[in-house]
Amino acid sequence: MTTFAFVFPGQGSQSVGMLDAWGDHPVVLETLKEASDALGEDVAQLIHEGPKEALALTTNTQPVMLVSAVAAYRAWLAEGGAKPSVVAGHSLGEYSALVASGVLTLQQAAPLVRLRAAAMQEAVPVGVGAMAAILGLASDKVIAGCQEAQATFPAGSAEVVEAANFNDAAQTVIAGSKAAVDKACEVLKAMGAKRALILPVSAPFHSSLMKPAAEKLREKLATLSLGVPQIPVLNNIDVAIETDADRIRDALYRQAFGPVRWVECVQAIKARGVSTLVECGPGKVLAGMTKRIDAELNGVAVYDPATLAEVKGILA
Repeated sequence: MTTFAFVFPGQGSQSVGMLDAWGDHPVVLETLKEASDALGEDVAQLIHEGPKEALALTTNTQPVMLVSAVAAYRAWLAEGGAKPSVVAGHSLGEYSALVASGVLTLQQAAPLVRLRAAAMQEAVPVGVGAMAAILGLASDKVIAGCQEAQATFPAGSAEVVEAANFNDAAQTVIAGSKAAVDKACEVLKAMGAKRALILPVSAPFHSSLMKPAAEKLREKLATLSLGVPQIPVLNNIDVAIETDADRIRDALYRQAFGPVRWVECVQAIKARGVSTLVECGPGKVLAGMTKRIDAELNGVAVYDPATLAEVKGILA
């Protein structure tokens, strides 16, 4: 069998009805009930009916993406799919990877990501922070451009802009205060970026402005008993595999205000002898990134019964 990894998507891949194609698949229904019980609300109804604006609220997006990804993973196993040799997740997706590995239960993870989302939104009021995707410019230049933009503000200023997501060789997402992100977009376009697109997000995720949220997350993580990983989990913040519970907690804490090093994660997965990365959960964003990061890798996606059957055939 082909050596493969499972990777789990973060915010941005959600859509109304994203689990409808699974129909009455018992494992999917069971997963939705488990999450609904953990959160004290009907998650299935929220995903099925929306509206889109409700799903886009960070406090909803993070739990529904977690639940949808875990449902797809459980369906994969229920349909005879083999366990991957390693798992990872982009940003929020790391929590789905930890559930797949057995480090967190879904009952623990669903309220945890809702708390994470609420804390992130409280840390920076809507409209104060921003994120932008910088296309067509090497990441080292994006970092330098952010530093140049930040230097235009007085020392000690609250304005901040930093590289937040290293998605592929030609796409880096920046985050920070709105004025600093706007300035960085100007600087980076002058440096040769093809485009600088402001993203429709409600907070500057993975920037130092998220430290207050991270502190709340750390407090909650300290109360949770973590399981021993049954599958190696490669984390975003250090591009490392941890087995010690305290080190896993610390990585999740730092991940909230540190960059998503996705290019390095994909390269590290390949270095483990993996040739196929299977995106598990709504959308095909990570599958596309995989091929852009390394053309030798195969990026596929499992998000409904048809793609599950297709990927099982590819890996056989």
